[in-house]
Amino acid sequence: MSDHMAAEAMLTAHFVAAAVKAGMSTEEINGALASVADGSAISEFWVSDETGRVVYTNVPGVEFAFPTDPDDESQAAPFAALLTGSQSVVDQNFMPRELDGMVFKYVGAAGVDQARIVQVGVAAPADSDVP
Repeated sequence: MSDHMAAEAMLTAHFVAAAVKAGMSTEEINGALASVADGSAISEFWVSDETGRVVYTNVPGVEFAFPTDPDDESQAAPFAALLTGSQSVVDQNFMPRELDGMVFKYVGAAGVDQARIVQVGVAAPADSDVP
């Protein structure tokens, strides 16, 4: 699962770079991400700018910024290594997220057009024994 999610995050990074270069609006990019999420195993896309602030997502109405210190105690902190360039992929096991306690697995890749976090998430199945 991790390898597939890493590939999905990398493809998303390339899509976002191409979409921005082509002049697509935020709404158009978010719409494309929502369409992919609606028709695939990916539950969520979270794509930040160089400061960690999410600028593209398929989850409307949620303001979120990734921590910029990978050693921070928060669940999302390890993904800050994608902003600094110290890692090109970050793979996180299923765990409750701080946003709402729902259990997700996240994998992120570094942006290809600029420093950014490109994260894909999969919700734990309701009938699973994932914590």
